[in-house]
Amino acid sequence: MLQEVDIKKYKQQLLTDFNSRTNYDQGRFYGSVGDRLIKIAKLQSGQTILDIATGTGIVALNAAKIVGDAGKIIGVDISSGMLSYAKQKLAAEGLKNVNFQEADAENLTFTDNSFDVILCSLAICYLTDIPTALQQWHRFLKSSGILAFNAWAETAFPPSVLFREVAQRYGITVPNPNQPLGTVDRCHKLLQEAGFKNIQVTQEQFGWYFAPDAKTAEELWKMNSKNVFGYQVFQLAPAQLEQCKSEYISEVQALPITEQGAWCDASIFFVLAHK
Repeated sequence: MLQEVDIKKYKQQLLTDFNSRTNYDQGRFYGSVGDRLIKIAKLQSGQTILDIATGTGIVALNAAKIVGDAGKIIGVDISSGMLSYAKQKLAAEGLKNVNFQEADAENLTFTDNSFDVILCSLAICYLTDIPTALQQWHRFLKSSGILAFNAWAETAFPPSVLFREVAQRYGITVPNPNQPLGTVDRCHKLLQEAGFKNIQVTQEQFGWYFAPDAKTAEELWKMNSKNVFGYQVFQLAPAQLEQCKSEYISEVQALPITEQGAWCDASIFFVLAHK
């Protein structure tokens, strides 16, 4: 677990990253993965739902249309930048049953037994203490409540796996955000320890092929080094950093390819659990 000073630094970097994202909704899978999570959760009219790390409100706004006027959605996020987009979309759609709040997902103060459903899409990996968060979410749920979230497999995204491997050669440890919940067994174990039951974990694939050319390799370096799980490479001295970058770009271009290109595995778990 991170020390307090490291947590502050981590969350500041997290804010720097997400507050600067201007095209989040155009991401490859944010919408499709969020839609899949909503279907798995089987939302019902009139439910009260907490959407944790709501971002630009992709899941919250779609869920609001299902629960209807009798229902309520509260979407929380630590990033004011992301929430500004969510609020703009909310105003444009004219929905009255959604409330977006700026809040740290690990410091929520909702009353116990308040929600029918808690959702968290593509965000649980950013928490610094997942077991404690799951215990808190369990308390927030009503006695018949459900939790639905998704988590990438620990081996997902080979270019990011490669980034961590290259960084390690230079003495830089970049945490794998997908490790804590990166297998079916770990999902079950953490949820059971938090008090959940009737746990269902399904695995799906959202991967794609890409051309590992020099331009793409450069883009992958930028994406990984900007991320909160990658910025650690900037601890290196300038010459070492440039060498590390050069090595990474060369190895991306050397990835095995087929006629379709290099495969980027994006295996994800959809998790449904009951209180």
